[in-house]
Amino acid sequence: MMPRFFIDAPLTLPAGTVFAVPATVAQHIQVLRLRPGDTVTLFDGNGGETPAVLHEVGKRSASVTLGAHLAREAEPPYRITLIQGIAGGDKMDWLLEKAVELGIAACQPVQTERSVVRLQGDRAARREAHWLALARAACEQCGRNRVPEIHPILSWREWIASQSITPTTAPTLLLSPRGETRLSTWVDARQTEIRAHGVRLLIGPEGGLSPDEEERAIALGAIPLTLGPRVLRTETAGLAALAALHATLGEF
Repeated sequence: MMPRFFIDAPLTLPAGTVFAVPATVAQHIQVLRLRPGDTVTLFDGNGGETPAVLHEVGKRSASVTLGAHLAREAEPPYRITLIQGIAGGDKMDWLLEKAVELGIAACQPVQTERSVVRLQGDRAARREAHWLALARAACEQCGRNRVPEIHPILSWREWIASQSITPTTAPTLLLSPRGETRLSTWVDARQTEIRAHGVRLLIGPEGGLSPDEEERAIALGAIPLTLGPRVLRTETAGLAALAALHATLGEF
């Protein structure tokens, strides 16, 4: 795969235009030791991509000659939202990067009772910006042309208050030791619904959701499901569920 770079601006210029890339992209081009005449791919996160040829490469700047926009996509045919209890250390970064590679359309970070990390104010804003940059970098690497939405952090109470159930609401699947139905069994029986409305995966942090949090989620319509007899870590559970979803729905 040729080098791919995210451009935080609409790529609507006609083919043949010489376009100066942002400084962060120019720096990346320098790190990769690319030279004029090398081919790269640019995308703005809104779908499709634009092949380009490096025109000039300086120490702190670079420009490209744009090619024709290509309507290439690498998205699953159904929308998946990851609702993730914030994990500590590097776990949140790792699982978010892999979830983007596996095709999530959005991530809603939630501060739960057992979340080790507490993020508020400027610290929360910096972490959200960091996660968005991480999602963009993951799209560069995996070939996606649409950057997932990274929603602002919500407390558990705020997330519960934001929920409303309608006939077109994507079902919320709660991975829980209390679940008796296997995820693959439930998904296989509701493929049409998932393809039409998408699905949401609700994953607790280290230690899982508290009993009260699970009860409130279930009362709002969340469906408790299991991934089998083993208890998976928070950084494993969502990724395993995403892989199971794709396998059951024929994406893999």
